[in-house]
Amino acid sequence: MNLLLVIETDNFMSQIILGGIFAILFYMILHFFFKTLEMGYVLRRRKPWYTHFYLFPKKLNASQKSILRASFPFYNKLDPKHQGYFEHRVASFIKDKDFIARNGFVITDEVKVLISATAVMLTFGFRDYYIGIISKIVVYPEVYYSNLNKTYHKGEFNPKLHALVLSWSDFKTGLDIRNDNLNLGIHEFTHAIHINSIKERDISATIFSDSFNELTELLQNTPGLRDKLVDSHYFRKYAFTNQFEFLAVIMETFIETPLEFRTKFPEVYNKTKQMLNFNFAGY
Repeated sequence: MNLLLVIETDNFMSQIILGGIFAILFYMILHFFFKTLEMGYVLRRRKPWYTHFYLFPKKLNASQKSILRASFPFYNKLDPKHQGYFEHRVASFIKDKDFIARNGFVITDEVKVLISATAVMLTFGFRDYYIGIISKIVVYPEVYYSNLNKTYHKGEFNPKLHALVLSWSDFKTGLDIRNDNLNLGIHEFTHAIHINSIKERDISATIFSDSFNELTELLQNTPGLRDKLVDSHYFRKYAFTNQFEFLAVIMETFIETPLEFRTKFPEVYNKTKQMLNFNFAGY
């Protein structure tokens, strides 16, 4: 009797193990099939199959939502459904990052919400919006002295330390003046997104990286386009330092003065829009 029970137990365990193996194999096949189909879609349409899907969306409290409404125009341009998505992403981003104060600065809800909202805005067309290369955000009250290169900084991204560093006063000025194409938060987060897109191979990173390569080819293969960009003085000279600064400056411009950008340089505008998968809020 005991022997029969042992045999039946062994058979039951074997069935569970086999069932688990088949379930894993089925998931892997389904995942591969989905990825293959989506990659074909991405190659044709230059955008992901879907962007927003949240089983348990997070919420901001009333005070945090009030900060967005008062100080973040992009949020107010979204319809109610996308505002809910935006709030979920801001709450998730805040939870994912370590906010560190320096030189007597105090990290408040306003600091966390507005810095996180800037990152979420830039990645709102991405499926993966965490910018995994950033683990901590260091905030100074104003310009700070860097012992690394012996100069004062308003902000920087340090990929080795996985740290984004900002002067709060300069970050806030970039938010408050909304049409001068100068926005410290956008600028520094763009550097992080750019480097992250080179290191990662998820769908959104691939679209961003490939679209930037297409933009680079456009500039190289369109006679006179680069000279036209320089001579227009629409993009400040710093944009032409290198490809990283060029991208950061055009992102500032894209967010702050999109209508003028689209009118002056429609091809460059469309590639920038494709990079971000920006199909909302009037862009």
